[in-house]
Amino acid sequence: MFVKSRGEHASKHVLPKNLALLLCFASFCAGMFFSNRTWMVPDAKGIPWTSRTGGKQFVDYDRNIVLKNEGNNSGDISGSQHSILTMDKAISDLEIKLMASRAERETIQKDPMMSEGVKNIESTLKRKYFMVIGINTAFSSHKRRDSVRATWMPQAEKRKKLEEETGIIIRFVIGHSSTSGGILDKAIEAEEKVHGDFLRLQHVEGYLELSAKTKTYFATAVSLWDAEFYVKVDDDIHVNLATLGVTLARHSKKPRVYIGCMKSGPVLARKGVKYHEPEYWKFGEVGNKYFRHATGQLYAISKDLATYIFINQKLVQLLNEALVLVVRCMCSNRSSNFIYLLVPPVIIVMLCLRNVLHKYANEDVSLGAWFIGLDVEHVDDRRLCCGTPPDCEWKAQAGNICAASFDWRCSGICRSVERIMEVHERCGEDKNALWSANFVQTIRTSS
Repeated sequence: MFVKSRGEHASKHVLPKNLALLLCFASFCAGMFFSNRTWMVPDAKGIPWTSRTGGKQFVDYDRNIVLKNEGNNSGDISGSQHSILTMDKAISDLEIKLMASRAERETIQKDPMMSEGVKNIESTLKRKYFMVIGINTAFSSHKRRDSVRATWMPQAEKRKKLEEETGIIIRFVIGHSSTSGGILDKAIEAEEKVHGDFLRLQHVEGYLELSAKTKTYFATAVSLWDAEFYVKVDDDIHVNLATLGVTLARHSKKPRVYIGCMKSGPVLARKGVKYHEPEYWKFGEVGNKYFRHATGQLYAISKDLATYIFINQKLVQLLNEALVLVVRCMCSNRSSNFIYLLVPPVIIVMLCLRNVLHKYANEDVSLGAWFIGLDVEHVDDRRLCCGTPPDCEWKAQAGNICAASFDWRCSGICRSVERIMEVHERCGEDKNALWSANFVQTIRTSS
């Protein structure tokens, strides 16, 4: 539960178990008070009744007549009866539309040319991709994005070819500003019109919100593209796409895999320092280290893990919407009495499941924490965290091309806008490697 006072930041408090039970009991009593009775099945008098047997529909016309007569006598229909009438009419309309749709489909299937077109559309919708790469970026990183586009990220027709032939999706990932439709959002929209390489998230940007952004990115990506792997990359590192693809392809048959350069850095308890962890006390004594997790510059997770994050994100969203709906119904003059009885269970679920995936200050720590209790294979691959020249250059000359390169001291390539081209020229893979890599064979298409 969050408590936010005016002029202060929100602070998080743990709701005691006894208080939660007391709140739920009080809500139940309030529901009983307002409803003035326990839940009872509404009287069926005056409500249209239908039954369906063997595909045929029978209507109780007598009840309709009673309803009509009562309507004429009273001049009004209760809110509950009106809702049921509306729902019954909607169901009837849907049945008619379904029958029309089936007839239209049968007509299309009889036409060879039209049937072939439908099959092509369905096969496109069922397309399975190899990996989705989300490049984390910010409003102020326009030059960084241009430097990435000029080096390792294919553009225009080549990017389209990359998606169609190799199944690799690449997008810059960014949310929205705190001022909706402001100058920052308009600048991204203008850039999107030129390049068409953004994935906009339902998320408000902020450095302290990187964990939430990461969660939203994976949930959004898995809902848009059916891929084997989902990758998060920072916009100030260099990536060799073919080498990255080959590295991930070796783990394509594993159900739950978490790939990156695994580390276990110190938990920083002192305020004011970079990467300070406000919840340092959860990790034991001062000076302890984090659990093993992938460094945040680049990591990849399999589809199962991305789906796990998506389900959690969707569940919390649905619960929030359910609570808003219940409150609106309670405030409505036409709300049914049983709505009040829905409040206690909704509150219980909200208290138990809100923020199921806990977010720490550092997004790479948060991601690692989400997988701790799951049966996940952690893969530590140092090719995903090579240094800049001469490190990556020496490894390339030895035949061990790096998948990603950056400077550890800068958590990315130091002065990346000026230096990423140099890294690309000295550590980049062959220009044709991307189109001839073996990982292409691992891409599967749904039948």
